[in-house]
Amino acid sequence: MQKDLSNYRKSYQKSELLEKAISNNPMEVFQKWFHEVEVTDGVDEPNAMTVSTIGLDGYPKSRVVLMKKFTFEGFIFYTNYLSEKGKAIANNPNVCLAFFWPNLERQVLIKGKAEKLATNLSDGYFESRPRGSQLGALVSEQSEPIKSRQALEEKLIALEKELENKEIERPKHWGGYLVRPVSIEFWQGRPNRLHDRIRFSLQEDLDWKIERLQP
Repeated sequence: MQKDLSNYRKSYQKSELLEKAISNNPMEVFQKWFHEVEVTDGVDEPNAMTVSTIGLDGYPKSRVVLMKKFTFEGFIFYTNYLSEKGKAIANNPNVCLAFFWPNLERQVLIKGKAEKLATNLSDGYFESRPRGSQLGALVSEQSEPIKSRQALEEKLIALEKELENKEIERPKHWGGYLVRPVSIEFWQGRPNRLHDRIRFSLQEDLDWKIERLQP
């Protein structure tokens, strides 16, 4: 089987990224870009990001998760700490986050270190989740094999009955990560594949070094 995709081409010409028009702080640039994608049609979940980790088997692995908050400190998402990604982060906290917003012909690549959120912050977010999502976090042994979909649904039904009319507490194996960036690269598509790439690199004095990269 083969399929030739060499004729898949698109000219990128919606915007530009110039040093004179951006902040010296990459989180401010990210905030601006995120707002622009939020108010522009074409992306259902602008907070969807690819999280790449180095697995215990030595292979990198990427998956899409939802960012739930960003601050000047970094980017926050939630997951099962005993999942494949959780075990990978425990072994090697160096991760990469990637956002792709095709409607604006933009992507953002973030290298950073992941650390667990304080328990009270994870508790607060868990309490805000719909009850179905809370039950899902409890019933799923994320990344572990299960014999069938039916078996998973039966586990959920049993748990619903067990916890009926009871408050659901956050399981200790579920919570948030904060990814503190050490490098943030902004990519803006441009004509003739001469794309704009601006990289911010965190320095020892905690200032950001700004460089233009060749496309």
